[in-house]
Amino acid sequence: MKARNQTTISEFLLLGLTEDPALQPLIFSLFLSIYLVTIMGNLLIILAISSDSHLHTPMYFFLCILSANDICLSTSTVPKMLVNILRQDQSITYTGCLCQVCFVIIFVGLENCLITVMSYDRYVAICYPLKYTVIMNPHLCVLLVLVSLVISIVHALLHTLMVLRLSFCTDLEIPHFFCELAQVLKLACSDTLINNLLVYLVTVLLAGVPLSGIIFSYVHIVSSVLRMPSSEGKHKAFSTCGSHLSVVSLFYGTGFGVYISSAVTDSSRKSAVASVMYSVVPQMLNPFIYSLRNRDMKVSVRMLMGRTPAIL
Repeated sequence: MKARNQTTISEFLLLGLTEDPALQPLIFSLFLSIYLVTIMGNLLIILAISSDSHLHTPMYFFLCILSANDICLSTSTVPKMLVNILRQDQSITYTGCLCQVCFVIIFVGLENCLITVMSYDRYVAICYPLKYTVIMNPHLCVLLVLVSLVISIVHALLHTLMVLRLSFCTDLEIPHFFCELAQVLKLACSDTLINNLLVYLVTVLLAGVPLSGIIFSYVHIVSSVLRMPSSEGKHKAFSTCGSHLSVVSLFYGTGFGVYISSAVTDSSRKSAVASVMYSVVPQMLNPFIYSLRNRDMKVSVRMLMGRTPAIL
């Protein structure tokens, strides 16, 4: 195929999840519903935590940041897809595509770091309860979030700047509903060996190290819980970790599912459908997981909903 220098590229084409025009209204309605539920659910979590002084603890501070991150991640992909369907226009500018790649990597990376930080918070709370307020002080909590954000931004900028050095072919069709890094690299006519090596190396580091930290935390948590004398204490300890474990399973489960699906199938369209599972679904389900499995959150949400009519 004829190569074209990246400075002359004006736009890419996002082909979406299907080329069948009859299915476009259904996909629009489905993703609009998912997006609205995601925004409302995560906003409800943020407002409930902010309005209840009993929830002003490190655990719920991190949950609040996680909910804000989920809103940002969904907003970086879904609205553009909805606009394209409405306008019947599949285009996205070259700059817009690179920005989307960058923001998706930032927010996915930040989510990965946050659930790791939350596992450390549970580890300290259960294994060192008497030192919890001293260790998990406000300064450390803010520092952990800032470090997670910096790592995610550096990671995203590294990949985005490496994409800038590539030249692309005339076929600029992306069989996806957003600009995913792997799909963009497939369109390059120049050598992407360094880019792919960087992807594998950083993925191993930024997925393997946090996952190892989570496993380490929960091995010690389970060991500490089993040594507790009362069954009530064990139940309370496990209940505080249940929601987080569900989020961890959802995040890594969908991520590994996308990786496996892309490895066993040559269909980019099937990989795009699988990518929905990590880029859209977890952000919608996280608020339900925390509000349904956490007693304090359920009480706070009910209190917030009870005050809402009076405020209006």
